[in-house]
Amino acid sequence: MKKFEQFQGIVVPLDRANVDTDAIIPKQFLKSIKRSGFGKNLFDEWRYLDHGEPDQDSARQLNPDFVLNQARYQGARILVARDNFGCGSSREHAPWALQDYGFDVIIAPSFADIFYNNCFKIGLLPVVLEVSVVDGLIKNTQTVNGYQLKINLEAQTVTTPSDEVYSFEVDPFRKHCLLNGLDEIGLTLQHADKIKAFEINRQNEQPWLFPQQKIKAG
Repeated sequence: MKKFEQFQGIVVPLDRANVDTDAIIPKQFLKSIKRSGFGKNLFDEWRYLDHGEPDQDSARQLNPDFVLNQARYQGARILVARDNFGCGSSREHAPWALQDYGFDVIIAPSFADIFYNNCFKIGLLPVVLEVSVVDGLIKNTQTVNGYQLKINLEAQTVTTPSDEVYSFEVDPFRKHCLLNGLDEIGLTLQHADKIKAFEINRQNEQPWLFPQQKIKAG
């Protein structure tokens, strides 16, 4: 997992509440357990005018009215949405699709708990801000071309072009993991020497458990 660094990026507004995970990545695309390749089908039923299926020809007709298809929002790294974003089923593919599309931060007044937790596991930052603040951000993104925000995880701040600064809360442990690029595997590998020493000791004490295996020290 890459380290989360402060950045400034274009914001795209998704002016809808209760966006569920089936809307984020429809169920027919959940056949893969890889984290990549889902971005093209993010919000599939809203982005395209035809029904999508896995491995479908990429030359599909885009819905010109959907916000992600508008030229002014291309290259956006920040998504601003309404209440209860990520509700519905607990599929991990939803944050995978958002990250694979190019988003690093999702801002909303509230998130579904499982979706919120899944975001941190892959380095996607969910930011909770007050409803009134989100209202203002959505309005600005809709009226100002190329509207951008600065995200500083270390300081836990979101800064607007007019230098308004909004603070957000994040669990200290999760913050540490994002800043250092540590997912669950990375955290485990920090103790690789101790794990290896334990396995060597177990092999020496219980060799009958390892009839065809020898763990080497060093």
